[in-house]
Amino acid sequence: MSAKPLPPLAPAIRRQTIADALHRTARRLPAKTAITCGATSWTYAEFDALVTRLAAGLHRIGVGEGDKVAVLARNSHGFAALRFALARRGAVLVPINFMLKAEEVAYILRHAGARTLATDSGLAGLAREASALETQVQQFIWLPSEDPTEPAPGMHRFDELTACTDPLPAVGTQSHDLAQIVYTSGTESMPKGAMLTHDAVLWQYVSCVINAEVAEADRTLHALPLYHCAQLDVFFGPAIYIGSRNVITGKPTPDHLLALLEQHQITSFFAPPTVWIALLRSPLFDADKLRHLAKGYYGASIMPVEVLKELAARLPNVRLWNLYGQTEIAPLATMLPPEDQLRKPGSCGKAVINVETRVVNDDMQDVAVGEVGEIVHRSPHLMLGYFNDPEKTAASFSGDWFHSGDLATIDAEGHITVVDRKKDMIKTGGENVASREVEEMIYRLPAVSEVAVIGLPDPKWVEAVTAVIVVKAGQSLTEDEVMAHCSEHMAHFKCPKRVVFAEALPKNPSGKLLKRELRSRYQP
Repeated sequence: MSAKPLPPLAPAIRRQTIADALHRTARRLPAKTAITCGATSWTYAEFDALVTRLAAGLHRIGVGEGDKVAVLARNSHGFAALRFALARRGAVLVPINFMLKAEEVAYILRHAGARTLATDSGLAGLAREASALETQVQQFIWLPSEDPTEPAPGMHRFDELTACTDPLPAVGTQSHDLAQIVYTSGTESMPKGAMLTHDAVLWQYVSCVINAEVAEADRTLHALPLYHCAQLDVFFGPAIYIGSRNVITGKPTPDHLLALLEQHQITSFFAPPTVWIALLRSPLFDADKLRHLAKGYYGASIMPVEVLKELAARLPNVRLWNLYGQTEIAPLATMLPPEDQLRKPGSCGKAVINVETRVVNDDMQDVAVGEVGEIVHRSPHLMLGYFNDPEKTAASFSGDWFHSGDLATIDAEGHITVVDRKKDMIKTGGENVASREVEEMIYRLPAVSEVAVIGLPDPKWVEAVTAVIVVKAGQSLTEDEVMAHCSEHMAHFKCPKRVVFAEALPKNPSGKLLKRELRSRYQP
C-alpha cells in the first residue's frame, strides 16, 4: 500500500521575504543596536516593531499589495524603515536617483506607475515638480532626515504613520513576488527598470555574507545613496540580515565621513574609488583615528593600481574587497578578495557563490585566455526582466544567459578583468583601445588625482583618445608631460591625442563616472 502524498505546507510557514529577514534578526538580537542616524537610534526589536506599525500606516493610507511606491530621498533612518515596511506590506519599492532633473524623475514615476511618492524636506520641491509632469502620483509621504527638519506640508508624515496601531492585515507576498524595481543609472541610455524579487535579493544577501564576509560583529557605515542597489542591497540589507550594527548618513563628504568613522569606531565601509581617493586627499585624514576600520569595499569602477598601493601603505590593517556586478543581478556578481588585491590588480575576481559567470564571444563560446569578450551570468540573483520592456528583456537574456554589456578578459586562473563597456571601447584608426588601460597609465603620474579617458569624434582617427584629468591640489601638469609619459610606455595608437584639464569629473551619487556627460561637454 503506497503512502498518500503529504499536503503542501501553507505559504506562511515557508515564507521568506525581505521583511521576514529583519523579523528573524530581531528575534535573535532584540536588544542590539540596529540603526543609528543622527540623533536617532533603534534596537533591532524597536526597528522591527516600528516597521510593522509603518506597514500598517501604509495600509491605512491605501497602499496595497503590489503597489509601486517611489522613494526620492537622501539616506536616513526614515528611508531604512520604509524599505522594510514596504516589503512587509507587500508593496514594491521604486528608489529614484535624487540627482536627476524633474523631467527624468517624472519619466521613472510614469514608467513604474507609482501612485505614492516618499520624499524628505530637502527634496520635496523636486518631488512635487516631477509628480506634476503627467505622472500617476496621488499622494506623498514625508520622511525625516539625518538632521532635524520641518515636515513638508500636505504630505503623510512618517511619525504619524509609525504611530498607527491598526492590526496589519495578512499579506500573501511570497519569495518569488516582486520586491523592487530598480532603474539603471542611465549613463548610456534611458533608464530601464530591473524587476527584482524577494528571493533574488535574499540569495544575493547570502552571497554577500559569505564572499564579502559581512558579519554580525561589524559596525558598518552606510554613506553612499540607499537609492543605489550597491549600498542598499550589497551592504545595508545583508547587514540587517546578519545582525550588524549600522550607522546611516546622507552626507558623504570626506570630512564628515572621517568624523563618523572615528566616532562610531566603524569596522566596515564601502565606497567607490572616487570617495576613497577623496578620503586620502582630505587634510583631516589620520590613519590612527581609523584604527578600528578592518574591512574596506569598493565598486562602481576599478580602483587605480596606484591608489590601491597608497591605501595599502596608509591603512595597512584594512582588508580590501572589489565587488562587481550590475543592477540586474541585485547587484553582486563577482568579487576579488583581499589576498588578491595586489596579486591581481585591476581584476574584479571570480563569480560569488550563487553566480555562474563566463566571458564569451559573439557566438556564446568561452574566449581564450587574454581575449576580450562579454561577461554573461546565470544566477538566482537575477531580475525577472525589465519592467514593461519585453524587447530589451529578451535581448539581455539571449542564449539563456544574462548579457552584462561589459567587455572583459579572463586569465588562466579564471580571474576576470573588465576592460570597458561595449559602448565605451574606443575605436581609433582601426584599432580598439580600452579606456581603462590608458587611465591606469596616466594614474602613474604623481600629479594626477583623477582621470577619465573617452573617445571623441575626429576626422583622421574616427575617434580620438582623449584624457580628462584632475590635478592634485598644489601640483602642476602639462599636456606635453602626459603625452610624453604615455608615448614612452604605450603603443602610439593607445596614447591620448588630446588632454583636457578639469576641476572635477562628473559623477552620479554612487561615484560612477558619467562618461556620456564628458563626451557631450568636450565634443569638438
